[in-house]
Amino acid sequence: MRSALISSMFLALVVGISSGVHASPAPVGADPIAAANILPDAELVTINLNTADEVTLQRELSGVGAAKAKAIVAYREANGEFTSADELLEVKGIGKAIYEKNRDKVAVN
Repeated sequence: MRSALISSMFLALVVGISSGVHASPAPVGADPIAAANILPDAELVTINLNTADEVTLQRELSGVGAAKAKAIVAYREANGEFTSADELLEVKGIGKAIYEKNRDKVAVN
């Protein structure tokens, strides 16, 4: 009795999962990667490290909160304009991980 109940529950679970997976098959010949490329890319926003204020830096850069945005502006005020985006690594609190996340978003011109 107990094994029949467990078998029935297992069968119901498998059928439920199987029907969920096969509920909406992809059209024949559709390539999911190619279909994703049809969608328009999000516009890449470039932030000028020499002109951006704290609010903009915080809003647009990944991993940059209020303290790091303030540190970027303070570094710029103390040392003059950034000469390259790599100089962002000199700012206290900005490490390689944050720089790598934002490398394509920052500019100095």
